[in-house]
Amino acid sequence: MSDATTKYWDRAQRYLLSGQKMAARIALESLLQRNPIHVPSMLALHAIALEDGRVQAATTLVLTAVNHMQDDPVMIVDVVDALLQVGETVVARDTLDHDALARVSDAAMLARLAKLRRILGDHEGSLALLNRADAAGMNSPEFRFDRAHALIFNGHLQEGEAELEASLRLKPLDGMTTLSLARVRKQTAERNHLDRLRLQLQQVASGSDDEAILLFALYKELEDLGRYDEAWDALERANATMYARQNHDPDYAWRLFNGLIERCTPEFLHPAEVVHEGPQPIFIIGMPRSGTTLMERVISNHSQVTSAGELYDFGMQLRWAADNQSILDECVVERLPGLDYVDIGRRYLSRTQWRASGTRFFVDKMPRNWMLAGMIHRALPQARILNMVRDPMDVCFSNFRTWVMGESFPWNYDLQALAAHYLQYRKVLTHWHAAMPGVIHDVSYSELVRDPETTTRRALAFCGLEWEPGCVDITSNKAVVATLSAAQVREPIHQRFFQEWRHYEKQLQSLYEAVAL
Repeated sequence: MSDATTKYWDRAQRYLLSGQKMAARIALESLLQRNPIHVPSMLALHAIALEDGRVQAATTLVLTAVNHMQDDPVMIVDVVDALLQVGETVVARDTLDHDALARVSDAAMLARLAKLRRILGDHEGSLALLNRADAAGMNSPEFRFDRAHALIFNGHLQEGEAELEASLRLKPLDGMTTLSLARVRKQTAERNHLDRLRLQLQQVASGSDDEAILLFALYKELEDLGRYDEAWDALERANATMYARQNHDPDYAWRLFNGLIERCTPEFLHPAEVVHEGPQPIFIIGMPRSGTTLMERVISNHSQVTSAGELYDFGMQLRWAADNQSILDECVVERLPGLDYVDIGRRYLSRTQWRASGTRFFVDKMPRNWMLAGMIHRALPQARILNMVRDPMDVCFSNFRTWVMGESFPWNYDLQALAAHYLQYRKVLTHWHAAMPGVIHDVSYSELVRDPETTTRRALAFCGLEWEPGCVDITSNKAVVATLSAAQVREPIHQRFFQEWRHYEKQLQSLYEAVAL
């Protein structure tokens, strides 16, 4: 670096370390005026722009950085990471094919590349990189944990379980590893982890994330053994511990969704007369734990459908258009009328159609897109939307008993907050059906598992697809499963997951009164 570049870069770093973000921004912008190809400055400004909610500026900065990268693997990986933060998946994928990365042999860098491949949905490529890192000597608990999940996602359940045990030997009190071991199979009286779990709980800090997650694991194993009273005690403590750590406001959520409904009139939701060419998405939406993964497996068994997994792309493009930090908040709702939905649709497709791999359709299974279904239709009028509908008590209890992504689902950890979230989902879906009749096809989870063929025929017909007999044989679908249902959906369709909440009927009475139809 030149003396001027070094001076401004060092000054910007000092400002960042002391929390003077605006001063750091000025120093970095001054540096780029003197050295317009300084990639570290672009990445630092990208991070500041994202924090400020200036998504379009952040995107421009990182796309510019791509054009000025050197053959430095660390810099290239930093650029790919920044690209993924703004939803530039195609450029990120192409950048990961850089020649400099093909020559990487360092174990830590291989593990980092594996993470980026996983974010892109390339779980087979991610596992291959983790295997190379393993051969190169990588052996941290975090690495063992990541490799375990890559193995499980790719269908190697026993190897994944062994790798989780290896991770736990390196970090014996880790909650997430312990919970993953509890989930990987059904526990039995002869083979379980109850003694170890109780020892772990004696050693972790009270009120910590690890304590809460270990309690979720204890609940799961006790329920597997039919010890329901003990299981409920563990589950109640787990959720109380987690909810106390959240900053959740159900009243804000009601204001947000009521504002969304008010803004999204039938006239507003009417799409432009545009035909988007090429493979089209089939969106699968619904409450988490409503059967979306099962529906994805069934639909993607069709010869003209490819599963793309859980994609954030539509939300990312809506966020880009609104130039906002969050995908959906009151600011986005206020800006909805001024957005260019045709452009949003084009941007979404340009970043996702490669996932179709030569088929006519690709499945975009992001349950939380139920919040965005109206905007999806306006931006992508050729898209199909399937909404999974499950019994309210079954779906709510399945969420209450499942630790998932920590703070991403804060309402899961309190029965009244969970009931409010379910009612918000139901109110928004009722509005979408009224404002966009015929646009969303409801798929009943209970009908799907009790009569798979009839239910699947209807869903396929809605999507414009002919019936193919192999669709309902989900055991023949060898695609990667990167969700909590990774083990369950490799079994034949079954009817075991009905009314499991009845084991705790008394404790769940308040939830029942809130959500029962």
